[in-house]
Formats: sequence, C-alpha cells, structure tokens
Amino acid sequence: MSKMYVVSKKQIRLFAVLLLVLFIAAVCLKWNQSRAALAAPPDTKVIQLVTGEFESTTDDGKKIEVYRWDPGTVVVNKGDHVELRITGINGSSHPFVIEGLGIKGEVSKGKTTVVRFVAEAKGTYPIVCLTHTTMAQGGPMVGYIIVQ
Repeated sequence: MSKMYVVSKKQIRLFAVLLLVLFIAAVCLKWNQSRAALAAPPDTKVIQLVTGEFESTTDDGKKIEVYRWDPGTVVVNKGDHVELRITGINGSSHPFVIEGLGIKGEVSKGKTTVVRFVAEAKGTYPIVCLTHTTMAQGGPMVGYIIVQ
C-alpha cells in the first residue's frame, strides 16, 4: 500500500519563505567575505605616501624643481607587517628601490603602487627614486623607512 502526503498552501508558503531567508543569509555572508579580502590584514600597518614636486624660479629667471616622497620619513616597529601605498602625483614615472629590503617597484602618475614587507631588522632603509638621483634631475628623491 502506498502512502500519500498532502501539502497545504500554508506549508508551501512557509517553505518558500524559509528558502528566501537562507538565500539572503548566504548572499550577506558572501558579501562580507569579499570586503574583508580587499582590506589589508588587521595587523598590517598601512602607510600612505605620495610623490611630490616643488618648483620655483630664481631671481635670474632660472627654473628649479625638486621631487620628493611625502612623508619623507616613515617610522615602524621591528616585526611590523607594513603596507606602503604610494600614489604618483607629480612626474610621469618614479622607478624606485628600497635599499636593504630588496624591494623594487615603480610609481606612475595617477596610480597607486602597493608594497608589502615585514620589518625584520632595526635600521634605516632609504627609498631611492632611480629617475631623480641628482640636482640636475630634480633630486635626489630619497625618503626613509626607520625600523625601531
């Protein structure tokens, strides 16, 4: 003998509402995970830097200019996880090295370059732009990361 099940309209509506609630909960959980993935890890020290240019004209009409990292000095603690977000404001391109950390990169005007590292040893680490190395090139363009 076969069994028959009777499902009422009320049970169907209840089941539909339950499915809708589960679907919305799944979407919310997925949304929160994607936002977290875009952010830096919570124990990371995030530092914003920009490329800057100052120019002037001397009394005899000569144009002078200088490029710099701003801020020019960044202080972190030994063991910190560091994320530098360097945005190009002036100058078309600034290829750079961070001496002593083995980091190379390039900052372009209107774009942000992200550099991540762990400050493993105390010391002073220069950020050197390879385009602006002498006064004739608007330099030297040097900033410093100090690890305490």
